[in-house]
Amino acid sequence: MTTSPSTVDAPAITREIGETVYALMTELVRGMPRDMSLTSVATLSTLNRLGPRRVTDLAASEGVTQPSMTALVTALERSGHVTRRSDPSDKRASLVSITDLGRDYVEHRRRAGADTVVSVLDELTDDERAALAAAVPAMSRLRDLKSDQRLG
Repeated sequence: MTTSPSTVDAPAITREIGETVYALMTELVRGMPRDMSLTSVATLSTLNRLGPRRVTDLAASEGVTQPSMTALVTALERSGHVTRRSDPSDKRASLVSITDLGRDYVEHRRRAGADTVVSVLDELTDDERAALAAAVPAMSRLRDLKSDQRLG
């Protein structure tokens, strides 16, 4: 049976999409290496994508307290993933920047995650892969909207 747009239960479909995407993300995160906390990885990704940030801005964007972010940045600095320098606009504050090692880590992690997804995609039918390919623009837009909300 085909459904016309007027018979589609949009809230139910939206809910089903949300639950399915969330379950998929949960499974993917569970399968990633545990060599670094998710907050550390998210912080490196933010710095990689947006450039140098103050600790207070990083804390707000990652949803942690400023003292927690300070401790996290200190650990990332010790491991060589980030550097700190004084903020030219406010000498009392510092800017955190990702290093080449940090960029390499983010890229390696992204490739490993993509490889995990690709290995599962290979188990889908051609039609299922085509349906997902058609959804890529919408998924990219969804990611961008969420990123904008988190950083805004």
